[in-house]
Amino acid sequence: MTSLLDSDDEVMLRDAARGFLDSNAPVAALRANRDEGRAHDPVLWRDMAAMGWAGVLIPETAGGADMGHRAAGILAHEMGVTLAASPFLSSAVIAATTLRHAAGARAHDALAGIAAGEVTYALAVDEGPKHAPERSALSAERAGNGYRLSGAKTFVADGASAGRVLVLARTSGTPGQAAGLSLFDIDADRAGLSRRPLDTVDARDHARLDFDGVEATGDDLLGEADDAMRLLRPALEAGQAALAAELAGLAGGISAMTLGYLKERRQFGRTIGSFQALQHRAAHLWAETEVTASAIANAGRVLDETPDDATLAVSLAKARATRTADLAVREGIQMHGGIGMTDDHDAGFFMKRARVGAEWLGDYGYHAARVAAARGF
Repeated sequence: MTSLLDSDDEVMLRDAARGFLDSNAPVAALRANRDEGRAHDPVLWRDMAAMGWAGVLIPETAGGADMGHRAAGILAHEMGVTLAASPFLSSAVIAATTLRHAAGARAHDALAGIAAGEVTYALAVDEGPKHAPERSALSAERAGNGYRLSGAKTFVADGASAGRVLVLARTSGTPGQAAGLSLFDIDADRAGLSRRPLDTVDARDHARLDFDGVEATGDDLLGEADDAMRLLRPALEAGQAALAAELAGLAGGISAMTLGYLKERRQFGRTIGSFQALQHRAAHLWAETEVTASAIANAGRVLDETPDDATLAVSLAKARATRTADLAVREGIQMHGGIGMTDDHDAGFFMKRARVGAEWLGDYGYHAARVAAARGF
């Protein structure tokens, strides 16, 4: 039976991450990033890479730490607590998992660049308002010994700042079919590729990418043509599990903030935390958070031990994390009262990130449907 308890090394990793992020990436740092118009602090990412976080899923032969998906989830959780912005999910989790499955000398060099904090990636998959890789219509037409990419991708996380882009394109078949999709690894400054930053509520880097006859060589193709999902499925599930962990951390962060407020705010001569109705709501939130934490730990363990069987565990974790984060931010905003809705208070930042995280890489409905299908419904 899979153990949901953290090992001694994982406990040490969590404690070290929490101490570092509390000191170097509090919520105030997210506010500063937003006010200064930057996606993330490059100095913070450099420090994360120096501690081995960028290489958490990268083999030691490529300069990584190779700590596994459970460790990646622990780091993502702690980043969620303080809303730390970084290319961690896009580069260290999704791109690293993709390149690890791709193998080869080029993939090895790319992994080494990620582990060192020198290369960042964005994943360009979706083209509509919802997560649906199989519906990709961006075309990759044969052009001599290479391809020419034309089309657009929407809501690309880290799309405006990443140095390289993993692009899902259709080399055969029709939108809606998983077969006929191919994955390309191209530099973000390639001729014909334009990036338009999106103004999203969570003050993070998201962009629309337009491809106007972008040339890709045969070397840019990862894996085999028409077989992208073989590489992309494990990478997406790794990203979904880590994003679920971040959302759980976010829920924990806003819950701790709310609990502190309940102990300080006074009404009618007593702290509002002494009111039984609020105590019941806080206890319910705590229970939901604990159950979700177990689902996330299980997803990380399954990805580490039997990754081919991870779909159910990952979708369960993402679905639960989405609902738990939503509950936590709603309770936090309501219990803080009017100040929780103002930009002067940090509570609103948690609500905004929870909304974006709920949609990225599949919303609640997407993952609930996958859980139902895995259960035979």
